[in-house]
Amino acid sequence: MFRWSSIVILLLLASGCSPQGSKNGKPSLAFVSNGVADFWTIAEQGAMKAGEDLGVDVTVIMPSNMTDQTRKIEDLLTRGIDGIAISPIDSKNQIDVLNKAAAKTILITHDSDAPNSDRVMYIGMDNYLAGLMCGGLVRKSLPEGGEVMILIGRTDQDNAKGRRQGCIDAILGREPDSTRSDPLGEVLTSEDGKFTVLGTLTDQFDRAKGKANAEDTLTRYPNIAAFVGLFTYNPPLAMEALRGAGKLGDVKVIAFDENEVSLQGIIDGTVTGTVVQDPYEYGYQSIRVLNELVKKNLSVIPENKFIDIPARVIDSTNVEEFWADLKEKTGRK
Repeated sequence: MFRWSSIVILLLLASGCSPQGSKNGKPSLAFVSNGVADFWTIAEQGAMKAGEDLGVDVTVIMPSNMTDQTRKIEDLLTRGIDGIAISPIDSKNQIDVLNKAAAKTILITHDSDAPNSDRVMYIGMDNYLAGLMCGGLVRKSLPEGGEVMILIGRTDQDNAKGRRQGCIDAILGREPDSTRSDPLGEVLTSEDGKFTVLGTLTDQFDRAKGKANAEDTLTRYPNIAAFVGLFTYNPPLAMEALRGAGKLGDVKVIAFDENEVSLQGIIDGTVTGTVVQDPYEYGYQSIRVLNELVKKNLSVIPENKFIDIPARVIDSTNVEEFWADLKEKTGRK
């Protein structure tokens, strides 16, 4: 059910008034990420292509942290932006600024949702289900079981919470339950004793810290069997640490997202596989939907307020086809 300010926005749209108004007849839309990473560079290309195809002005913003993201939302509102698509860093602690934005312009979320805010709708995937897929890759790569460490940028944002919990539940062979929430530092063991999740280490998008987390894990847990990297840059950092320790290929690496190092690792046999989203489509569809809403077309809003862009498993059987398609979309060699 919509909160009051979301209803106000939709009534304004339906009555023929854009909350901010187009600039010189050309809508001004913003696509805001939750950090800086290759994943978001791909999403940026999708957003810019949509802007080119649809004839709208697109601004892509990649904040470094929650404070920076909040400040840039305020800047966009001051500019009189026509619509914002955002991946909130911490939806719970940003509820005020998100609702302020929803009251002044068209606000949708992508990648990571803010279901308790006044956003109009969400574009992305079910991160808990994607986490289950990632955990399934772990079990497939370790038929005899083993010790596993999870590496992730942060766990404040909605997508990270679901992704991590789904991964843990699948590794431990539990019945799926997206409401479950295991503490970060708790050592968890499957009922049959085969799998142990040693913990979850965060780095707050600090690459040096991310690599150090992997290196420290190798020192503390000499019998570790696998690393799971749940943000796009985590698997390559784990691979660097393993290479430095002479263990690349011995310790399994299970990835998330379509980082080129991870994809090459799948081809080389040093990465088991990865669960990919579709950041290009996140960018493209976010701008497309915002543009339709600016034009008062409310039919783009699904009944469940969710456009699902499902996750996929990429492994040795489909990595080359997937990578070729990604290069074609992004114009990369």
